[in-house]
Amino acid sequence: MKSLLSLALVLGVCAALPAAEQGKEVERLQKSAEVIDEVMKTPEKGVPKDLLDHSVCVGVIPSQKKVALGLGGSYGRGCLVCRRGGNGLWGAPWMFAIGGPSIGFQIGGQATDFVLLVMNAKGAQTLVKGKTKLGADASVAGGPVGRTAEGATGVLMQTEILTYSRSRGAFAGLSLEGQVIKDDGTANENLYGRKIVAKDILFGSTGVPAAGRALDAVLTKASPRGGEAFKK
Repeated sequence: MKSLLSLALVLGVCAALPAAEQGKEVERLQKSAEVIDEVMKTPEKGVPKDLLDHSVCVGVIPSQKKVALGLGGSYGRGCLVCRRGGNGLWGAPWMFAIGGPSIGFQIGGQATDFVLLVMNAKGAQTLVKGKTKLGADASVAGGPVGRTAEGATGVLMQTEILTYSRSRGAFAGLSLEGQVIKDDGTANENLYGRKIVAKDILFGSTGVPAAGRALDAVLTKASPRGGEAFKK
């Protein structure tokens, strides 16, 4: 009887582990939705609407209570959502990890959020190839802030990824050059219930999980359509 009870307890714990792990991904997506919602509520201080409309993907690295810091380095986790076909509806979220030279994921105890705009198909396709070093494998620059990027748009469109930071309530363009983005395989497996690669999530027909609908809804409200079609 005791052995059966012990086995039941072990099975119960094992069954609970995936749900607990998935909870971390759900929280990441919820926080990402909150970041985009808050940023877009202040257009005069947020992402220019014309740049968001032109973007093919949007990534968010929400602040974390604990961030691993190494020798002059930092580490975080985020998610990326692309438009279907590059200019259609927002699709399923891809979970990624990012690390590299310290850029202050936490500055003086103040957590920092980051937002990434992928401006063209080349930038999106580079991200799914494996480890992507920003500034080397994909061009990156700090993006402009405000209602419009008029006047600078021509130059900015040549950059594959525009990046921003938000700390202490201030939102500003900040280049993430030197940071390396890679697939967060465990997180994606937890979220989708199976092993799945970035290409299938972002460019395939993978359905949007319930946890990702809030982020899609916020992005749809801010920018329903736009971008350019992906080149197959």
